[in-house]
Amino acid sequence: MEKFERLLLAEEAEAESRLAEHREGISEVRAARSDASADDEHDPEGPTMTQEWSQRSAVLADAEHELADVRRALARLAEGSYGVCERCGKAITVARLEARPTATLCIDCARLITH
Repeated sequence: MEKFERLLLAEEAEAESRLAEHREGISEVRAARSDASADDEHDPEGPTMTQEWSQRSAVLADAEHELADVRRALARLAEGSYGVCERCGKAITVARLEARPTATLCIDCARLITH
């Protein structure tokens, strides 16, 4: 399990970095949107501030979700339930955890849910 702790901690650091980057980007868009002289709705060269805001907000939400998933996986690791399927209670294979360290379902249960 030490291997997965290292992997998850590395993923947490990367996710925190991406989240900070996306927060900075959305702050820039917020500042640009508040600029009363900006008339981006009539700029044929690029996306409007509204489009930019929507896109960056979605990316920010994805980054927040990813970080939350990693932190939940770390919590499961600390409590001893990491690697156990939340649906059926069987062990999640090492190969699946290596591919997706935040997995909460074994491959069989994941397939049932997606079909």
